[in-house]
Amino acid sequence: MELIQITEENLEREHICCAISNNKDCQVKSKKAWLAERLAEGLVFLKGNVRGKCFIEYIPAEYAWAPVTAAGYMYINCFWVSGQLKGQGNSNLLLDSCIRDSREKGKLGLAVLSSLKKMPFLSDPGYLKHRGFRVADTAEPYFELLYLPFGEDAPAPLFREQARRPQTQGCGFELYYTCQCPFTAKYVPLVQEAAHDMGIPFRSILLDRCEAAQNAPCAATSYSMFYDGKFITNEILSVKKFLALAEKLAGG
Repeated sequence: MELIQITEENLEREHICCAISNNKDCQVKSKKAWLAERLAEGLVFLKGNVRGKCFIEYIPAEYAWAPVTAAGYMYINCFWVSGQLKGQGNSNLLLDSCIRDSREKGKLGLAVLSSLKKMPFLSDPGYLKHRGFRVADTAEPYFELLYLPFGEDAPAPLFREQARRPQTQGCGFELYYTCQCPFTAKYVPLVQEAAHDMGIPFRSILLDRCEAAQNAPCAATSYSMFYDGKFITNEILSVKKFLALAEKLAGG
């Protein structure tokens, strides 16, 4: 498989694997606008030359939209190979390219947000640990910060303190999110509208700057849902799933 790197020159014409619709789609517009601002910071979006989810996205950790301390590391924002593209060595191809590029840029290693077991919208811990990643740090309730050091003397990355026990002071539903994941552009407004129509207390907070994301109250900054100050999920919810969750919490 040929790998294509997204650049300022080809960003408009290349499809973004996690949002395959045309450039007029809200998800594509949101993601490409976010990418355009990150490219100058050293973000790399590397994808297969296929119409499917087969890509890796990474950035120098100093510019990562995540509450981590990982100076000198490269931080993997998203790493996704799905469907018929799995089981063909494509994950290794993408990760090996990321490792090679990061070594050439003098990085100490790679860091990535994962979980105790494989969960939606988080990198697969089984695969990463098979490739040599180690647990650098943990955060409640199930987050793991994995890292692949390029040398044994490389210091382990850490979660920032406020993300270790995710909580807020709010009431009702609070959603913290960024435009790093294109699915938020579609589903956040739909859920917000549904909550308003049903009279469900709901507040969304867009983390629109790197500093805001680095100081977020949860390790998962692309999407983290709270209820009465308690972290509930990092899974990007459809309206149906949100309403079912709201009914469950109200009943509990």
